[in-house]
Amino acid sequence: MMTTNNGIVAGTGLAVRLEDVWFSYGEASFRFDAEFAAGRITAIMGPSGSGKSTLLNLVAGFEKPSAGKVLIGGIDVDNAPPSARPMSMVFQENNLFAHLSVEGNVGLGRSPSLKLTSADRHAVAEALARVGLDGKEKRLPRELSGGERQRVALARVLLRDRPVLLLDEPFASLGPALRDDMLDLVADIHAERHMTVLFVTHQPEDARRIGQGIVFVDEGRVAATGPAADFFDRSGPDAFRRYIGDRGGSVAGSQHIARKRT
Repeated sequence: MMTTNNGIVAGTGLAVRLEDVWFSYGEASFRFDAEFAAGRITAIMGPSGSGKSTLLNLVAGFEKPSAGKVLIGGIDVDNAPPSARPMSMVFQENNLFAHLSVEGNVGLGRSPSLKLTSADRHAVAEALARVGLDGKEKRLPRELSGGERQRVALARVLLRDRPVLLLDEPFASLGPALRDDMLDLVADIHAERHMTVLFVTHQPEDARRIGQGIVFVDEGRVAATGPAADFFDRSGPDAFRRYIGDRGGSVAGSQHIARKRT
């Protein structure tokens, strides 16, 4: 566990709040007002172009709102660069450096200059073992499968030990079975670390598997929020039911099996 420059204790999960946040580029405009509960896994869903990744980028600091506030743990982080915010982010392309070994890519989470102490190297080894990559420390990203590359990115998250984890469709390119394995790994890490997890997905099965809450984004706005179970029930929001192609009946009664998360 560590303390950030803002005095926030990492590894405990923090509430994330977008308080009437406005953002635009070109002709596209977005307005987000939503709160993500501390220590919970929330799926961000919605049609392509609706603003899911934009919302995540505003939380991360890669985009700056024209109005409104982004609060993490009750602290306004609008003027804080991404590196100073108490969060880690995993992208769809896993953001690994091709010339660095597995342990080097993970070590960046502790030291951007890779000047690692013996304690740092021990922490890297522990993180790699936790995600099932022990013995592959010296391999380059090109020598790994897609799932293994994402495990490297998750190991780096473990090493950073930040209270907020942002996932922007990191498992979209993986097959169903491997994607489920990775989702289960995220859920297990969440159970151990109790961080706040925001993950963008197009797949209802992903939200059903590990999501505790859902924020549904449509046309640049937060159209609905609530417990994941409610979205997959008969009383779920109409826009969400249309989005996932439900034509009636309880979505929760489908044949997809989800891990129960409380």
